[in-house]
Amino acid sequence: MNKETFSYGKILAIGSGFFALTLVWTVYNTYMPLILGEYIESRAARGSIMGLDNLMAVLLIPIIGAWSDKLNNPLGGRLPFLAVGMPLAALFFILLPFASELTLWLLLGVDIVFLLAMTIYRAPVIALMPDHTPVEKRSTANGMINFMGGVGALLALFALAPLYDISGTYPFIIGGILLFLAFILLFFIVDRKPKYVNVESEASEEAMALTSLKHDIGKLFRRSFRGHLLILMAIFLYFIGYSGLEAQFSVYATEYLGTTGGEAGFTLGFFSLAFVIFAIPAGLVGTRLGKSQAMLLGLVLLPAIFLIMPWITSLLWLKALLFIGGIAWALINVQAYPLVADLGGMTKIGFFTGMYYLFSMASSIFAPAILGLTMDLFGHPALFYSAAVTFVIAFFLLRGGMNKLQSANNETIEQKTNNLLKE
Repeated sequence: MNKETFSYGKILAIGSGFFALTLVWTVYNTYMPLILGEYIESRAARGSIMGLDNLMAVLLIPIIGAWSDKLNNPLGGRLPFLAVGMPLAALFFILLPFASELTLWLLLGVDIVFLLAMTIYRAPVIALMPDHTPVEKRSTANGMINFMGGVGALLALFALAPLYDISGTYPFIIGGILLFLAFILLFFIVDRKPKYVNVESEASEEAMALTSLKHDIGKLFRRSFRGHLLILMAIFLYFIGYSGLEAQFSVYATEYLGTTGGEAGFTLGFFSLAFVIFAIPAGLVGTRLGKSQAMLLGLVLLPAIFLIMPWITSLLWLKALLFIGGIAWALINVQAYPLVADLGGMTKIGFFTGMYYLFSMASSIFAPAILGLTMDLFGHPALFYSAAVTFVIAFFLLRGGMNKLQSANNETIEQKTNNLLKE
């Protein structure tokens, strides 16, 4: 009935917002640590600054998302936030490398304004998809949006990264221009009064994480949730390894291997490329072996690869190892949310969805600083060794959690059998 109002072209246009968002974040995460390195030697201190965006996301995005849901404006509920956030973020993103040539305090000031601007528009731009999509089409539309995001990340690492060696300003200038052009496109494409804006939809990831932190975290310490808690702790730990390595890789490559910034970004791109290519096959592996078994396989392969990497000085071999690592990461990450959602059965999916986002996003706040500290204390190779440790511990936590759940299920079946026999 509503199918005639659904437009794949419009969803692709809306996806340009997520494309630009992912592209800009990828450039920022790759090169901001190098820019900060001009003033700050400590990798831990740089990592702390890199965690600010995730802290702002968890604290502010739920508020902004709820505000955009209720805003009654001639431009609609979402566009006013896009009109403020996207041009401002584009401008201050372009200014970042130029500010770095002046003073640290100016650089930090520009960085904070940039992060706030990105926070202002993130939830509203993501909400545009469900606003314009009937419920039965949202899975398809979400796949298109995430594909656009993947393309943005690959473009940042394979096309913009090499330009960094010509001038450190080029990836920021081009990224900022693309972000502004995405805003112009959205301004003319987005409906002022979208048809599905009142259709009930899931809250944002950040909103579910914050709600879980404020209201639900205590429930996990009940005895009946011990297995669930172990699994969530596994996710928290391996995201520390993943997020920290992603934020500090360019520092490792330039300072330890002696690569250029462009080579560092291009090399890291092979990890993202493998994940994009193998995301669907990894899902099929999870269907065949079981989600937890596929994750455990990835949690063995990835730390093994990390332990080899400090011994590799050839960029060609490093790219090959990162590509294999991306496959292992797909085995882990593709299964993680479905596994956690399964823990809730039919009645607690929302609760465990919130917990998943809480544990995975909280780790990203601390990860760059934690792995940066290990680099400060033990040298650059500690980046891979400490990341490997988080994945190994996560392996045992996940296996322990699954064993506890299996034991609990067996006890429940036994209790039900005993009750039937008594009757």
